[in-house]
Amino acid sequence: MRFTSEQRLDDGVLERGFTLGEIPGILWTPESASASAPVPLILMGHPGGLQRMYPRLVTRAQHSAADGFAAATIELPGSGDRPRFAALEEARADLRRAVGAGEPVTDEIVDRLVLPLVELAVPEWRTTLDALLSLPEIVGPVGYSGGVISIGVQLAVVEPRISAALLFAGSFVPRVMFEEARQATIPLLVLLQWDDEGNDRQAALDLFDALGSKEKTLHANMGGHTGVPQFEGDDGGRFFVRHLK
Repeated sequence: MRFTSEQRLDDGVLERGFTLGEIPGILWTPESASASAPVPLILMGHPGGLQRMYPRLVTRAQHSAADGFAAATIELPGSGDRPRFAALEEARADLRRAVGAGEPVTDEIVDRLVLPLVELAVPEWRTTLDALLSLPEIVGPVGYSGGVISIGVQLAVVEPRISAALLFAGSFVPRVMFEEARQATIPLLVLLQWDDEGNDRQAALDLFDALGSKEKTLHANMGGHTGVPQFEGDDGGRFFVRHLK
C-alpha cells in the first residue's frame, strides 16, 4: 500500500488517498486513531466511479469517524480511471438499452453484469483489508457498508474478519446469489428504497428473505435511489457501534 495524498478535514478526520498495486482507494481515520489507540474499520462499498461518488463517501466516512471508526473504500474493477473490461461494458450497454426501452432486464444480462464484478472485486477487497489491518492505527473487528449488494453478500459469507454488514439494496441481483445468501451468519442491516427506479424491489425482498443470518433487519423507506433518509445514517452508526465495539 502506497499513500499518494493526505489532507486533514475540518472535523479533524485524516483523509489519505492510496494505491494498492493498480487499485486506488481512500482511507479516513478519526483524529483519535493511533498506534496506542487503534480503531475498528468499516469498508465502504459503492457502485463505482470513486470521484463521482466522493461527496457521498466522505460524508459517510465522517459519520463513521464520529462514531470512532476508520473507513476505507476502493475503486471497483472497470470503473473510474481503471482499465475497462469489454464484457462488462457490453453488459452495461445491454442494461441501459433494456431500461431505456422499458423492457425487462433479463437474468442473462444481470449475470453478465454482476457476476464478473463480484468475482473481480471481492478478492481486491480482501487484499485491501490485509493491507489496512497491517496499519498500527487500525484494528478489527471490521464492518462492511454499502453496495453493490452482491459484493457485500459474498464478503459477508467468505471474509471471516467482517463481523457485521449494512447492505444497500440498490442493484440487480443474480439468481445464484440467493443460494450464497443462505450461508450468511453475521448480523445484517439492509436498506431498501421502495421507489428505486433502478432496483428490482421484489428481488431485494427475496434476497433479504434468503439471508441466513439469525440477526437481520430490513429498513424500507419511500423514495428513489438517492433518497435515503438522513436518520438511516444515524441508525447505521448505532448498528456498527453495537457490533464492532
